Amino acid sequence: MFDTVFIIMCVVVFLALAFDFINGFHDTANAIATSVSTRALSPRVAILMAAVMNFVGALTFTGVAKTIGGSIADPTLLAHGEQIVIAALIAAIAWNLITWWFGIPSSSSHALIGALAGAVIGAEGLGGINASGFTSIVQALIFSPLIAFTLGFTLMMVLKKVFANRSPHQVNKGFRASQVVTAAFQAFTHGTNDAQKAMGIITFALVAAQMQSTDEIQLWVKISAATAMALGTSVGGWKIIKTMGTKIFKIEPINGFAADMGSAMVILTATLAHFPVSTTHTITSSLLGVGSAKRFSSVKWSMAGRIVMSWLITIPISAFMAAVFFKVIEWIWL
Repeated sequence: MFDTVFIIMCVVVFLALAFDFINGFHDTANAIATSVSTRALSPRVAILMAAVMNFVGALTFTGVAKTIGGSIADPTLLAHGEQIVIAALIAAIAWNLITWWFGIPSSSSHALIGALAGAVIGAEGLGGINASGFTSIVQALIFSPLIAFTLGFTLMMVLKKVFANRSPHQVNKGFRASQVVTAAFQAFTHGTNDAQKAMGIITFALVAAQMQSTDEIQLWVKISAATAMALGTSVGGWKIIKTMGTKIFKIEPINGFAADMGSAMVILTATLAHFPVSTTHTITSSLLGVGSAKRFSSVKWSMAGRIVMSWLITIPISAFMAAVFFKVIEWIWL
């Protein structure tokens, strides 16, 4: 019995770390696309810096991991918790790879949360979902991009007024240097929120398997998730970097600074409040806000519409995929 549970947990950990690795290269663009597109940083230096800061951020907090580990469903009440997690991770990984292949900055957070909810529903029905906890998570996912858009717009409007009479060349030169700091800050906040999702899903499975009784995140879980995220980041997601850095609007250093600062502030606030949010959503929304403040017509709204559509479909599609994967696992295994 113990050997079987141990093997299942090894599968869970492998899939969770694979998700974290893919999340790292899928979401690398969130932290560095603007600094690369404005040539504040070379791609190689930007990716290495993002990997280091992701690792540091991942080890700093655990509140989001605890939210993932217990707010969507109670793992102690699930009959097949480990299999639910396996189905959820397969679905989330599949969706991440599909959107990465097509260069769409879809949300890894939406994919994982939707997949976990779908797998629970596939196993236990709607009664298996913690309605209040799941609702609060979805609300955070909805409101965070709206706040990021508003903050990006506001920061850009303030910067435009402050530097209205300065030489554009000098302004861009100064903000190109500042972008190094904001890109590092953005990568750090990415680690504080996104890497914790893998920690939370592993802890969820450990509790479901009765291998631990609390939602405390074990040290080996923290280190392994942080490492997987950093390694994934070091690979880089060039297709999404191109989308984020060039296809929304023409970004100048002052725009990149405002977008990175606005989104990083939203992500860090969410982390401190223990809410999982989408780093993809926040940086893209912040970019859209900054672009709107710069010149509304300069934003390529068709690309923005394509991105928003991917946001809307991610949770239901990943939930459906996870429910199907659980039924397949149930048919083969249980």
